[in-house]
Amino acid sequence: MSKITIAIDGYSSTGKSTVAKRLAKHLGYAYVDSGAMYRAVTWFAMTHNFINKEKFDIDSLVSHLDAIHINFIFNKDVGFAEVYLNGENIEKHIRTLEVSSFVSKVAEVSEVRSQLVNQQQKLGKGKGVVMDGRDIGTVVFPDAELKLFLTASPENRAKRRFDELIKDGDEVLYDDVLKNVQERDYIDSHRKDSPLVKAEDAIEIDNSNMSKDEQFHVILGIVNKALKENA
Repeated sequence: MSKITIAIDGYSSTGKSTVAKRLAKHLGYAYVDSGAMYRAVTWFAMTHNFINKEKFDIDSLVSHLDAIHINFIFNKDVGFAEVYLNGENIEKHIRTLEVSSFVSKVAEVSEVRSQLVNQQQKLGKGKGVVMDGRDIGTVVFPDAELKLFLTASPENRAKRRFDELIKDGDEVLYDDVLKNVQERDYIDSHRKDSPLVKAEDAIEIDNSNMSKDEQFHVILGIVNKALKENA
């Protein structure tokens, strides 16, 4: 059976990465978490003091983009590929609320987007890939055979994110997480370069009231149909 490219876009904390990882594993496809790549750049900017609550030195970040090398290395103990920045495993570092508070601002920078889109397109050559993000179906892979757009209410998404952070041992407040979700929604949807929009040919899935298993099986049904159509 011919392999296809599956592009999964949507708002933050809609479970894009979770379902994309599971789908890729089920299909035997490569998985690329484009959001993690933007988080990696954000972590680089934070650790180099290019961005904090008081400032964002965009010029310095842009001038250092060639020094940022991101790759994914599979960890059999956790069952998925973890993010490495310049040879260092930063998987846990990039999943914090602090990184979340800056990542949309970093992702607004055109030079950052151009650099990462180029890398993402290289990773997706040859089909057989599941990639999730904000602009995968509109910019990175506009010709993808299957495009999905995930959405859910901000309250539901904030609760999911809050539960994940608490489980990981972070001390956060639900109201702060909800505020972060709403702020990221606005920035992602209103940026000039590659804003978050649903591709015209994307299938929208509102998973506000779906469990992870329910969402996976709904999407798997859509994927199986697409595979038959592209056989």
